This record gives sequence, C-alpha cells and structure tokens, in this order.
Amino acid sequence: MNASRRTALFSVAASAALALSLTACQSGEGTKAEGAAPVAGDTVSASASAAASAPAAGAGTGGDTGSGTGTAVGTAHKSGATSSGAKKGTATPLCRAQDVKVSSERQDGPPYTHIILTARNTSGHRCEMAGFPHIQFLESHKQDVPSVAKSKPAVPTVLNPGDPAFVLVKLSDGGVDEDNEVVNAFQLVLEGDSAVIAVDSSAGGGLAVDPAKTLTGYWTTELRNGADDF
Repeated sequence: MNASRRTALFSVAASAALALSLTACQSGEGTKAEGAAPVAGDTVSASASAAASAPAAGAGTGGDTGSGTGTAVGTAHKSGATSSGAKKGTATPLCRAQDVKVSSERQDGPPYTHIILTARNTSGHRCEMAGFPHIQFLESHKQDVPSVAKSKPAVPTVLNPGDPAFVLVKLSDGGVDEDNEVVNAFQLVLEGDSAVIAVDSSAGGGLAVDPAKTLTGYWTTELRNGADDF
C-alpha cells in the first residue's frame, strides 16, 4: 500500500509538474505574441515615417516651385532692370559741342547791351540743351557769366536735328562811363560737356562787355518776353 501510494503521489506530482510546464510554455508563447506586437508597432511607425516623408517630399516639390517662383521674380527683376536700362538708353542725350553750331548776334541797339546766342543742332539725332551756357568773355575775367533763374524753362529744351535753341546774354548797361572791354571772340561750355566752344564776335567791331554787369539766360526754344528780359 505504501509503494502504491507513493507511486500515485509521484504520478500526481509529475502531472502537476507537467501542467505547470505547459502553463509556463503557454505563458511564454503569450510573451512572444506580445513581443510580436512591437514589431507590428514598428511597421506602423515605419508607415508613419513613410507617410511623414511623403509631405516632406511634397515640401521639397513646393521648395522647387518656390525656387521657380524666385527665378521668375528674379527674371522679372532682371526684365525691369533691362527695361530701366532701355529707358536710360532711349532717353534724350545732352547736346555736346560736336552736336551744335553756336553763333551770336547783337540784339536791338545801339547801345548794344545784349546779344542772342543761337545753338543749332547739326547732328543727326535729338539732343537736349540743358541748363545755360557757361560763358567767359575775357581772359582776364575767368568767372562764368551768372545765370538768371527766371529764364529757366518749365520743360527740357530738346532739339531735333536742325532745330535751334536760343539764349539772351546781357553785356552791359549801355552807359558811356562803364568799364567796358572790346571782345572779338569768347568761349563757352555746354552743360554736361567739357569741350570749349569758341564764338566769333568780331563783326561790327566786336562787343563792348562790362564783366560786372554780364548775365545769361537758359537755353530755350524761343525767346520769351518777361522771362528773358533782364
């Protein structure tokens, strides 16, 4: 009886041990199943990463588009610069000494207190007679003849080929007691140019000039009463 009982108890113990072992194995499989879940999670994360990378690629495309827009803006800017350059290129250039022929004649008289300078455009293109002539009558008097502000025209004096521009120049007050000097030739320089233009004034015995009284107007397309009277 004792041997049989021990055998039965041993069998029960063995069965219990086997049951525990099976339970432990099942738990291990459960652990493995739970361990597989993170793998699935990794797959989801990878998918999410792929999805996240898709907008990034879209952003990259948008960046290219933005870059294209930048290029377009740059092109527009360059076009504007070209247009601006074209405007500058087509603007009327200033008349230079080589573009005009300048002559003088007495006005009214006697006494001859004023002369009229005429500058005719002898070039083949339009040009602008800007400002006033920078005149020096005497070698002993190097200062330019002062200009009269009221004679400045409201619009630029632009000359087509063959057109003249005029300037009224005061020589003196016409008094017999003035400190006049006879001038048979004088020189002037145009605005924006450095070339000296020599003007012959010897006709009629030359010009009686009082350097302290000289004045010049601005270049205009015609002499105007009031603005050019000084």
